[in-house]
Amino acid sequence: MITGCLQQKNGFYYAVLYTKVDGKRKCKWIPTKLPVSGTSNRKAQKAFEEIRSEFERSEEERLKKEAEWAELTKNTHPDALLPFTDYIEKWLTSARSSLATTTYQSYSSMIKARIIPHFKPLDLQLLEVTPQHIEDFYQTILDDDCTTNTVIHYHAILRKAMQVAVKKDIIKKNPVDKVQRPKKNTFHGNFYNENEMMVLFDAISGDPLELCVKIAAYYGLRRSEVLGLKWDAIDMERKTISVNHKVIEAEVDGKFVPVGEDVLKTKSSFRTLPLIPAVEQLLLEEKEKQEMYRRLFKKSYCRDYLDYICVDQSGKLLRPNYVTEHFSWIIEKYGLRKIRFHDLRHTCASLLLSSGAVTMKDIQIWLGHSTFSTTADIYAHLDYSSQEKSANVMGEMFVHTPKVQSA
Repeated sequence: MITGCLQQKNGFYYAVLYTKVDGKRKCKWIPTKLPVSGTSNRKAQKAFEEIRSEFERSEEERLKKEAEWAELTKNTHPDALLPFTDYIEKWLTSARSSLATTTYQSYSSMIKARIIPHFKPLDLQLLEVTPQHIEDFYQTILDDDCTTNTVIHYHAILRKAMQVAVKKDIIKKNPVDKVQRPKKNTFHGNFYNENEMMVLFDAISGDPLELCVKIAAYYGLRRSEVLGLKWDAIDMERKTISVNHKVIEAEVDGKFVPVGEDVLKTKSSFRTLPLIPAVEQLLLEEKEKQEMYRRLFKKSYCRDYLDYICVDQSGKLLRPNYVTEHFSWIIEKYGLRKIRFHDLRHTCASLLLSSGAVTMKDIQIWLGHSTFSTTADIYAHLDYSSQEKSANVMGEMFVHTPKVQSA
C-alpha cells in the first residue's frame, strides 16, 4: 500500500506519496488543484485519497506489466530486444553480400524513405512488432496515393527481414506472414505505334542518346542492358549481339555513379540475338565516332570504358539517370506523346505482336523473360491476331445448315 500525507504549498493542497525506487524511499508531490483558502479539510482529504488510490492502481499495473515483460523476455535472444529499426538496418548490412547491387540500393532506399520514418517514432522492439503494426504501415503507404504494387514491395522486404529473425530463433513467429499480401495492380505499359516511332527516330537523329534509343526499340532491351553492351558482345562475322552485362547506378562514397555488373535480372536475360542490319550500321558509325573522339581529346579522353558501346564524347559511361532524364527532355522538346524510356521495351513487344508473324513464345525469348506467363500477363491483351483466330473459330460454330427439301 502506498503511504503519504496531505501537505500545503504556495496556497494549494498537495498529495505527498512515499514510494520506493531501486530500494530507496522517494517523495512524489501531486497537486490536488484545491486552494487552501475556502477548501474544507474533509474535501482536501477526499482528494488526497482519490489521488493515492489512482496512483496505487497505476503502480500495480506498471509492476504487473514489468513482471509480464520480464517473463516474456526470459531466455530471449538479445537481438529480439533491439529497436525494430535498428534490426532492419542490421539485417540489410548482413544481407548485402547476397543481394544484387540494384536490389540492395532499392532496399536501402525503401528503408530510409518509409520504414524508419514510420517505425522509429513508435519505439518498438523487434519482439513487440505485431501484424497490426504492419497493417497500419501498409495503410500509410496507400494513404499517400501509392498503388498496391508499392505495398507489395515493402511486404517483400519486411517479410525477408523478419524471416531471418525466425530462422535465427530471434523471434518465434513472423508477424508479416499474418498480414494478407495485397493483390497486384494490373499494369499495361505505354507504347508507340510504328508512325510514332518513326517520328521519334527523326527527333533523336544526331542526339547523344540516338544509339541507346534505337537499340532499346529494336531489341526491347532494358535500360541497364543497353548501357551494359560491350564491343565484344557484337559478333560481326556471325552477325549476332549478346546480352550478358548491365550498367546500373550505385552509391559509391556518397555519390551515385554508373557501375557495370555481369549479373542480369534472370538467367533468361542472358541471350544472343541476330544482329539487325540497321543496328549493325549504327554500331559501325559509333565505332568511327569514338575513334575520332579519342584522337581529338587525346589524353583528356577517358580510357576506363573503351570496351563499352554507350559512352559520351569524352569516353565516360552514360549514367542511367541521365538516359531517363534526357529521354524525357527529348519527348517534351518535340511534343511527342509521353512515354518512359522503359516503354521502348513495351513498344518493341507490341509492334512484334501486331505484325502477326511473331508468336508470344518468340517474344518471350526476344525480351529475355524468365517464363512464358510473364510475357503473356503483360502482352496478352495486345495479341489481336490470336483474338481474330478465336473469333473466326467461334464464328463458324453454331451455324445451322439449311435443310434440302425433296422435290
